[in-house]
Amino acid sequence: MAVDFLDELKWRGLLFQCTDEAGLRTHLADAEAKAGGRRAYVGFDPTADSLTIGNLVPIMLLVHFQRAGHTPVVVMGGGTGLIGDPSGKSAERKLLTPEQVGRNFQAQQGIFERIFEVACQIEQRTRQLPVMRNNLDWLSKLSYIDALRDIGKHFSVNEMIKRESVRARLEEREHGISYTEFSYAILQAYDFLHLHQKHGVTLQMGGSDQWGNIVAGADLIRRLGGEKAVSFGLTAPLVNKADGGKFGKTESGAIWLTAERTSPYAYYQFWLNAADADVFRFLRIFTLLPREEIEALERAHAADPGKREAQRALARAATDLLHGSSEAKAAEEKTSALFGGDSDGDFSLAARELLNRPPDKVLARSELEGGPRSIVDILVLTGIAPSKREARTLLSAGAIAVNGKPVDLESTVTANDLIEGKMLAIRRGKKTWHCSIWT
Repeated sequence: MAVDFLDELKWRGLLFQCTDEAGLRTHLADAEAKAGGRRAYVGFDPTADSLTIGNLVPIMLLVHFQRAGHTPVVVMGGGTGLIGDPSGKSAERKLLTPEQVGRNFQAQQGIFERIFEVACQIEQRTRQLPVMRNNLDWLSKLSYIDALRDIGKHFSVNEMIKRESVRARLEEREHGISYTEFSYAILQAYDFLHLHQKHGVTLQMGGSDQWGNIVAGADLIRRLGGEKAVSFGLTAPLVNKADGGKFGKTESGAIWLTAERTSPYAYYQFWLNAADADVFRFLRIFTLLPREEIEALERAHAADPGKREAQRALARAATDLLHGSSEAKAAEEKTSALFGGDSDGDFSLAARELLNRPPDKVLARSELEGGPRSIVDILVLTGIAPSKREARTLLSAGAIAVNGKPVDLESTVTANDLIEGKMLAIRRGKKTWHCSIWT
């Protein structure tokens, strides 16, 4: 059964602004009997070969739009990516070449296909991928004269410079804003107009930082199509952490949506380490778990927060949605092997301490590539034991575990034992962890 789109967004904390909520609700309801329903789009500029976890918010808007029986449209900015969106930037972007943008376009495309395919599998729906469009296809055919005469005359410079993304840059004397990036809003507005006229798209969605661009597009449609040209805009709030920290950032860098940049294991760990103040908001936004299940987790967490059942559910469901169930299961099993032996069962606390701190030791990977190394040698190399004698004493007492597995005097370590190909996690006793990175 299809969900009610706007009600679902409200409950999940994904609805921030809407140009006309009552009108959009009626508009979507009128399309229920039509195959495919209405069409909505979100634009993504291919400025890198992957997307970050922040981009997952507008992707989820499209996923829920499809769950409500409508057709999601992903617009890849093959054209706008050559210009650069000034939103959220304090300085001019470095312009990419057409070849770079094209490679990034191809690399990012698989992210959308994978998420929508997994979303359909999770809810046992018929496989439906989003409609994919590249705005270079129409922007490259738009002449400069046509852009000025047919589009530019409908934009007020007075209004454009009031936008936060432009105003902040104008106040920055050192960098300012180029005419190129200043014109970005006009191109995005034209995207909406083109999609409205050629593909029947009536709704543009995005993060709240895109509100000005979205409204400009809806206004352009109204100016050129008259009052009968129906269009709407909708945004989701930007996600922040409850403690004020930046969402999607760790000490090792941004969290990406491709396994080549952020492994499924690291992705799982990111969600597993969510704070109690954030976990239920993240469950609503970044998973497809139903309301009843999330509310049951809230009750269980209130009864015993130490078990961190909500964090485990979040990590499992979020990793499942992006990487699939097999990768989510593998990440969960690896985490349990590493940290599940703690006497209090709170492996998440140990994981957060171990994985979010600088390594205790950085060693040469070549030390492990010449063949198996005795665990006695490893304990001395890493500094866990000051001597081989002390190492043997610890091993004889059964006080050492490597990557979650107990070891003894006869155990060895090779490069194949490194987690993610680089990390060795050694536990001394029940609580003391040592993390070494081998490069």
